[in-house]
This record gives sequence, structure tokens and C-alpha cells, in this order.
Amino acid sequence: MSEVLNTPYFLVDEKRLVHNLEILKSVADDTGCKILLAQKAFSMYSAYPLISQYLSGTTASGLYEARLGHEKFGGETHVYSPAYKDTEFDKILKYADHIVFNSCRQIKLYADRAKSRGKSIGLRVNPECSTQDGHAIYDPCAPGSRLGCTRSQLDEDVIPLLDGLHFHTLCEQNSDDLEKTAAAFEEKFGQYLSGMKWVNFGGGHHITRDDYDIERLKRVIIHFRDKYGVQVYLEPGEAVVLNAGYLMASVLEIVRNGDTQIAILDASAACHMPDVIEMPYTPPLKNSGKPGERAHTYRLAGATCLAGDVIGDYSFDEPLKAGDILTFEDMALYTMVKTNTFNGTPLPAIAYRNGDGEIVKIREFGYSDFISRI
Repeated sequence: MSEVLNTPYFLVDEKRLVHNLEILKSVADDTGCKILLAQKAFSMYSAYPLISQYLSGTTASGLYEARLGHEKFGGETHVYSPAYKDTEFDKILKYADHIVFNSCRQIKLYADRAKSRGKSIGLRVNPECSTQDGHAIYDPCAPGSRLGCTRSQLDEDVIPLLDGLHFHTLCEQNSDDLEKTAAAFEEKFGQYLSGMKWVNFGGGHHITRDDYDIERLKRVIIHFRDKYGVQVYLEPGEAVVLNAGYLMASVLEIVRNGDTQIAILDASAACHMPDVIEMPYTPPLKNSGKPGERAHTYRLAGATCLAGDVIGDYSFDEPLKAGDILTFEDMALYTMVKTNTFNGTPLPAIAYRNGDGEIVKIREFGYSDFISRI
């Protein structure tokens, strides 16, 4: 029997999650690549026992994610940071298998310590090949980017210390952009792959999207595998949980300003789905249409004091009223990992719908979670 939860709450659907994982595993099986979960997008570790049956390990951006992946997921634990903190580095070595550095200076500072502990060492490079379209905030190849070592910055003295090279330039993109980026990477850095153990294509691959060209992805992987004799890694985040999660929210009140009808919800863009403001984008909402497409149009907004706490404009067949429950879709990624308690707004509960359709409460949050962060 499913549990009854108060809104707002996140709901992760096991069937959809398995659907994604089976696609990812088929890519790994057909090419020999290893696929890792990028925890920066999804860190709901109660799902790790399932995900770890399909993927080879996790990637982390620092100490806490590395520890989480090592302790809760298993397999390989990879860490990349633009710069490591000396007081944390030895702790990271306790949990990580692969350490990826962002600059040649960082390699000279830390590589010996890492290698003495048997760790695999890599350098993130910047192929200076931008394929982003309108999302400069997510473009590691943008002018002035701090992410990755460019060819002109490369100190060849560090090459003998490296086991692999890493590039990450994509965001929600198809494999044609990977193919273009991989060619630029190969032109600038391919000469250094001879004798290395691995190459990491980073994340941003929307592999589980319906229109994703998986066969092109496989060709790129196999090309690097066969030409250079390296293990190829991918580290998607969104693709693992794409369309596998929901945010359930209730309408608290309806107000009007001029011709605009506004539904105030117990879910907040600023607190519960900050990518709506940062990206920005309008999240999909079940049983709704674009503004004016259906009979009744509303602006959906949160209950915080931030004037810009607006989720988006949607239309509905019937008028909204207080107490209605709305279902925001594709809410597993970059939500739970980015929620905050601005204005003392409660964090959404977390729930899981298993393969039998039963909804199980994973965790609820209260006042102690708010006050402990202040």
C-alpha cells in the first residue's frame, strides 16, 4: 500500500529509471566503455543499489561526493575539481580511485601523493570547441573559462605522470556535438593518448532522450578504443534519471494582477528547482499546455518573498483552485542536489515508486533541517 505524503515532495519512478539504465548498459556492453553516475546531478543514494547493477561507479566534484559514492555506490570513484584544498586532499585519496586535475600546477603539487596511494591520475583539458546554444553558464569552452587546460597552457613535463585525459564540454546535447568535440580534442591532444590507459568524455550526453543518436555515440567510443587502446569513460548525470522523477505541488491560493492570473504553490522555483531560474527554463507540467493553448492560463509561482520566484506560465482545461495538486515532470535531476531553505521554506520530502507501483517515503524534512544549516 502506498504511503500518503504531504506536498511538496519529489517522487522517483523505478520503472523509468530502469528504462534509462538499460539503455546506458547496452551502450557499455556494445562498446566496452564504462559509464559512471555524475552525482552532481543525482545523489539519491537510496537508489544506488539499483543503479550500481548497471553502471561502473560514480563521479564526484569533491570530498563529500567522493565519500558518498565510495560508501553508498561502490565500483569506481572518480573525482575532478578545478582546484583541490590541501587539507582535504589526503581524505579524498581515501575514497577516490581516479583523480582528475584541472591544471598542470595542481598535478605537480599533488600527483606524487596520489600515485603513492595507487591512484590513477588524469588532466582535464579544454579543446576550445564550443557547441553550446544559448546556455553560456554551462559552456566550459566559453572564452575565459576556468575549466580545463588549453593546449597552449599544457606543460608537457606532466605528460609522463598521467594515466588519462578528460574533457567535458556538453550539456543536454546529442552525439553530433560529441563527435565534433571529440575531433577537436583529438586534433589538439590526441598525440598524448599513446601509452595512456583511459580517456574520459565527461558528461552532458543526453543518451536516454528519444531522439539521441546512440549509434553515432558508439562509433566515437569505438574509434578511440581501437585507435588508442584506451578505456573510454562517460559520466552522464541527467541521462541516468531523465524523465524519471516528479515534483508534486499543491495550489495554495489564486491571485490576479491585471490580466494575469497567478497560482501560488507550496513548491518554489528558487528553493526547490533553482535551475528554472539559473538555466532558465520552464519545466514540463502534466496535463497542461502553453500559455493561451488551453482555456485557462496561469502564472505558477512560489510562496517565497522573491519577486522572481516564478516557475512559468501554463494553461489548463479547467480553472485552478486551492488544493489542486500539480505534477512537474523531469524533476529527478538537479533538484534534490540543489534545494535550499531560503525564507525558511521546507525542503520537499523524497519518495520512491517501486516496480510494483507502490510509493514509499524515503525521507521527510523539518525545522531541524532548516536550523542546522544556519
